[in-house]
Amino acid sequence: MNIKMKLATAGFIAGICSVGMGSQALAQSPEANGDIIVTAQRTETLASKTPVAITALSGDTLRAAGVTNPTELQNLVPNFSMVRGDGLQITIRGITSSDTTEKGDPSAAFLLDGIYIARPQAQEVSFFDIGRIEVLRGPQGTLYGRNTTAGVVNVISNRPKDEFEAAANATVANFDTRQADGMINVPVSDLLSLRFAGSYDRRDSYLIAPEGETTKDNPFKDNLSGRGQALFTFLPDMSLLLRAEYSRMRGISLSDTLNGHYYASLDPADPGYADQRYIGHQFSSGELRERQSPNIAPRTRNHSLVLSGEYVWDFGPMTLTYLGAYQKFRRNDVTSLGGIASGAKADYRQTSHELRFATNNIDRLTLQFGGYFFDEKAKIDAYALDIFGIPFNRFYQNPVKSQNYAAFGQATYEVMDGLRLTLGGRYSHDKKSRVGTTFFQQSPVFDPDTDLALANSAAISSSKFTWRAGLDHDLNERTLIYGSVATGYKAGGFTDGCLDGTTTNGVVCNQPVPADLLFYKPETLKAYEVGVKTRMLDNAIRLNASAFYYDYTNMQLSTFKVVNNAVLFVIANASSSTVKGIEVEANIVPSSRNRVDLSFNYLDAKFDKYFPLGEGSEPDFAGRPLDRSPKVTASASYTYTYPFINGANLAFNVRTRLSDSYVLSSYATGQQFRQPSYTQSDASLRYSALDDRWYAEVFVKNIENEIVVTNVVNFAGVAVTPGDPRTYGARMGFRF
Repeated sequence: MNIKMKLATAGFIAGICSVGMGSQALAQSPEANGDIIVTAQRTETLASKTPVAITALSGDTLRAAGVTNPTELQNLVPNFSMVRGDGLQITIRGITSSDTTEKGDPSAAFLLDGIYIARPQAQEVSFFDIGRIEVLRGPQGTLYGRNTTAGVVNVISNRPKDEFEAAANATVANFDTRQADGMINVPVSDLLSLRFAGSYDRRDSYLIAPEGETTKDNPFKDNLSGRGQALFTFLPDMSLLLRAEYSRMRGISLSDTLNGHYYASLDPADPGYADQRYIGHQFSSGELRERQSPNIAPRTRNHSLVLSGEYVWDFGPMTLTYLGAYQKFRRNDVTSLGGIASGAKADYRQTSHELRFATNNIDRLTLQFGGYFFDEKAKIDAYALDIFGIPFNRFYQNPVKSQNYAAFGQATYEVMDGLRLTLGGRYSHDKKSRVGTTFFQQSPVFDPDTDLALANSAAISSSKFTWRAGLDHDLNERTLIYGSVATGYKAGGFTDGCLDGTTTNGVVCNQPVPADLLFYKPETLKAYEVGVKTRMLDNAIRLNASAFYYDYTNMQLSTFKVVNNAVLFVIANASSSTVKGIEVEANIVPSSRNRVDLSFNYLDAKFDKYFPLGEGSEPDFAGRPLDRSPKVTASASYTYTYPFINGANLAFNVRTRLSDSYVLSSYATGQQFRQPSYTQSDASLRYSALDDRWYAEVFVKNIENEIVVTNVVNFAGVAVTPGDPRTYGARMGFRF
């Protein structure tokens, strides 16, 4: 961390702290101003007293903001993006991963009730019966482990309770959107409580086929999900929670495959930088809704089942927590073209076990430690048509294995009143392996006389100790300042091919790939962060701010390379990158009728050294920005609530979000495509009955109809995926 950055962050924190210390004394408890209990550090704490950069959103907050699926979180979380690619791609503070293959890992972990969900294709399900969502920004390698260099997204559902309750919500909107969810909680006895919830989510595509197209294009998604929970309370200090969640995900995913709609053609021999080749500020509504890929209908038929159990025993000096889970995810993507099917079928099965101990009521000391085990096995059978002049391609891999063992611990000691020191560490050991074959064929039936079968076989192991050191201090009962140094780690892996001279299942390697290309290194990140959380003017103002600096090494980037006349999907390491920034969030509640939410974020994320087409070959990405890392983003929200004499109220909300321009890269061709700056605004009007027993609401999102490019794939042609256009509709619900 250079001296200028140290001075800047020190001055930043000093200025913010002086504001907090100069305000009035508190007259209310933190809970009175909407504070929320979180488990970001694996134990329950108030968000305002948790010394990490976290955004915690309650289920009620999500519902009021109209957030019904993970992709909409980016409107509420600083320096955060979650977009559709092949599954969901999460970017936090410019750190991301686009490898969605069976051997790939994300850079930000997605958790469902504390359970790591490895496959991004299994993550886009609608939110229903959600207690809260916690987004942790920055590496979380100590308590959450590998694949958390960017951070963690933890979706936490409501648990069974010892009282009866029920609720239902329904939404209708344009693009034939129909959403519904409901839940019922039944206390069977003092021993057992049951809770059941379900969701249905359907809408049509934002793209429509050109005239003469006969292929069915809708619905874009047609998802059905359900969750059942049983909570056994054996003793006041001993419980077992069993949970089963099933999701059926169907739909037809479309992209605009004509790059001329958004970007001028780029010469592969002279890729350059697409910044100056950009045409037009946005799609016109006609271009947005016209798909130029006749006879293509990529259909998805995915199924996910998650079974989990959580056992908690408080035996006095310590609390034991065991969390075990099993997930089965089946993927079936089929694209019809000229009567021939292409796509992918995959079967993923993962198990995980975590055993954790946490101390209770030890003066000045909080300690937790434990162990973790993760195992995933996959089988892949994928097809593709007419790629680089090859009529039929098949990619069959079985088995693909991934395992992780870890031991971790973290201790917080109160050195003096209000001053706490935190030290933590985690040792992780990873193993990955794959056996399979890539087929290049003239027809769907393999002919050894004309076709080629290339072996894929590789195995790798890696280990890493990640750690965290931090100090936090209560300046007074309303202001917390903190600073930390933390590390993150994502395991290394391998690409297509095998090492020359190796034999797998009796087959000698016939797709030799140099070791430096076959294997890629683990990516690591060291993060320095300081922050402040304060409340002022009798809790009328709540302010959170942080400044951070990252040293990022061996970033794993997805690309394609030609080796031995074969096109291989390759993961390459970028030597080094630097990320630094500032995040400020403020909530202002001057009266019971008025609320203002503001945020401002500055992000400077760029490559220090990277040649996407090979060391010494142009272009040189040094100094260029990382993907999805706008320099400045800001948001503002105003809510006016009018109370009625009968206890009901009418709330009007308007929210706007400004984003600076950002880039999307094609590392295979050395191109960067630029999405220009934009503003998107939402508005809603909600009537809520007494005690929120029922509500009715009308809403509009993206009032400007600003069409944003969320993903660009430059492989055998440029495919552009647009974000959501203007949507509007109504929703209503009840609970008792």
